[in-house]
Amino acid sequence: MIQVTDPRRARLSEELSKESRRYLASYVLFNQAVADHLGLHPTDVQFLSLLTAEPGPRTVRQIADMTGLTTGSATRLVDRLERGGYVARTPDRQDRRRVLVTPVADRVARVTAVWDDLGRNWQALLDDHTDDELEVITRHMRRAYDLSHTQMQHLRSLPKPD
Repeated sequence: MIQVTDPRRARLSEELSKESRRYLASYVLFNQAVADHLGLHPTDVQFLSLLTAEPGPRTVRQIADMTGLTTGSATRLVDRLERGGYVARTPDRQDRRRVLVTPVADRVARVTAVWDDLGRNWQALLDDHTDDELEVITRHMRRAYDLSHTQMQHLRSLPKPD
């Protein structure tokens, strides 16, 4: 942990660290509850969220990069979702060697309906914030997303602990 000399900054840093751990743990558990409700794997729920937030279909390599999974794990993820009817594989018209993964709208709507129902309460949390605060939160989330991917790559490069 980095040593902070300003007492207020140190207190805020410690409080933010504690609340971040609580937030992340609660979100993981919340995601598990959503996945259980839908009869899906938690990774599948998050991947569908990522896939529908991106424009256009993705290759398995792009899915691996997007999720931090290995290409083998990304392939198994796509296999599961294809069996469930959530995604379809189609040949890439520009490069016939590649296969593109596309969400199946009517099946993904089942997941979206749950998110939309739950989203009203999440939106209420944000309604109390000013536009400037929302910009700070959005900037933080973007930076945290980027850092997470950097940290995933770093972890994958390290030997596994004994």
